[in-house]
Amino acid sequence: MAKSSTTRILDAAMNRTNEGLRVIEDFVRFVLNDEHLTTLLKQLRHQLGVASTTLPAAVRHAARDTPCDVGTHITTINETTRADNWDVCRASCERVKQSLRSLEEYSKISSPALATKLEAIRYQFYTIERSLTSTYTNCLNFQDTHFCTLIDGRDSIEAFSELVRQLLDAGVPMVQLRDKKLSDALLLERAKILVKLVRNHTSTPPPDSPHVSNTLVLVNDRADIAAAADADGVHVGQEDLSVHDARSIVGPHKLIGVSTHTLEQARTAVLAGANYLGAGPTFHSTTKVFEEFPGLELLRLLATEIRLPTFAIGGINAKNLPEVLATGTQRIAVSGAVASAKCPAEVARGFLKTLSNLPY
Repeated sequence: MAKSSTTRILDAAMNRTNEGLRVIEDFVRFVLNDEHLTTLLKQLRHQLGVASTTLPAAVRHAARDTPCDVGTHITTINETTRADNWDVCRASCERVKQSLRSLEEYSKISSPALATKLEAIRYQFYTIERSLTSTYTNCLNFQDTHFCTLIDGRDSIEAFSELVRQLLDAGVPMVQLRDKKLSDALLLERAKILVKLVRNHTSTPPPDSPHVSNTLVLVNDRADIAAAADADGVHVGQEDLSVHDARSIVGPHKLIGVSTHTLEQARTAVLAGANYLGAGPTFHSTTKVFEEFPGLELLRLLATEIRLPTFAIGGINAKNLPEVLATGTQRIAVSGAVASAKCPAEVARGFLKTLSNLPY
């Protein structure tokens, strides 16, 4: 009886796991339209299928006794209602985690080797779940943020403050402070000024710019400066701190952006827990020197496969913007075209107007 009962448990847990994974995959595939995460979920289902061959379906089916299952008629109110697609997905994530743990524990009785494989699958799912949640929530958080301006610290506080005010008046939704020349003390000073100006800004954007309720402030490379200035987050490159290390400095609720130059780097950043990506360089830049240019092809690949908010960067201006948008990219980060312009606010408004007309 004990062996039969254990097999029934494994059968039920296997069914719940497969069903839950399919529900999650449907959300990722048809709601998020995320090819990367869909592929990972398919691979996980395949791994589970291969691992479960040690417990053949015929054996499980022989032990199955649905008519006599005392739990089939037990339900709760929460089980019969769901608020939306995301609620359905979240519930299935919980079901999969619980079922995988049940599979793992009861497999230890007859097949410790299977239990080890199931443990590895469970940990893989934890990572996918985090990436799925991050992608969904950041798509919502960035749904009105399609434009980022990168600025340096300028030669004086007055010049820096004036530039920031112009950008805020133009309705720029995201500003990243990037300055490799300033000392740590001056960089922190500028970061604090930027944060203060943004949070004290109350003017209404002009009619031809989308309304901005909260402009995001990011600091390039320096997680310590971002944390000390209470910025909204930090943007790191491939040679800088990892997402994990940056998170340990800025905390769990701040944004972390990651520069990516290849599709594989983008996939890695998604699984590492990045909140958004920078993709490039797209064109030659007047503010930064690069040896290689993944260009528009990288943007096409990311637009097809990755749904985590991604900003194209590198030499983008009003003239080549149509080429960028033609790749399916919906977000851009601009430095020289705005910061070096005679009237930064006017140029920023032009970008914002073009981006606001996209069919999101």
